Amino acid sequence: MRMSRTPLRLYMSMSVDGYITGPDDRPGQELGRDGGRLFNWLDDRLSEGINGQVYAEAAATGAVISGRRTFELAGRWQGDHHDGVPIHVLTHHIDPADEPPGSAKFYTDVNACADEARAAAGDRAVLVHGAGAAQALLAAGQLDELELHLVPVLLGDGRRLFEPAGHGHIELELVRRLEGRDATHLRYRVTTIQ
Repeated sequence: MRMSRTPLRLYMSMSVDGYITGPDDRPGQELGRDGGRLFNWLDDRLSEGINGQVYAEAAATGAVISGRRTFELAGRWQGDHHDGVPIHVLTHHIDPADEPPGSAKFYTDVNACADEARAAAGDRAVLVHGAGAAQALLAAGQLDELELHLVPVLLGDGRRLFEPAGHGHIELELVRRLEGRDATHLRYRVTTIQ
């Protein structure tokens, strides 16, 4: 990772067994069965404690990169994820008739998406949402950091953050660990992709 570039940072709540949703995530049940448990820590998001600090950091990012599935399940955030920051959506296909709301823009090129998000964010980090986006950015050498909100639960099934993707061995360096109520916030820097 080049330290001088604006970081692309994945923010993701995850169960101890590696799930980011419960089973059967779909419209109307966006987090899957029992997946809402992964976000109980957000009840403290307005507090002055650790959970409030972590939430405020995520809300202070200067741009968003999302996978298409996450974007759609989130109702396209009605075009505004937070504070009107640009939303960059990675997708496999762009339908010219599909105009995303607000500042959202579709991309099929991972590197172009990352470059434009960094430029839009300026000196602030870029918030990354979604397992697909994280995997694509990691495979392209563009994902700089992972902020994992580890929740003390075993969901047993659902959507995993990292499925076997063939990107080989990846070394991470723990750069921060914060203990919040109902979540341990772990920030890792991507150091080596082999």
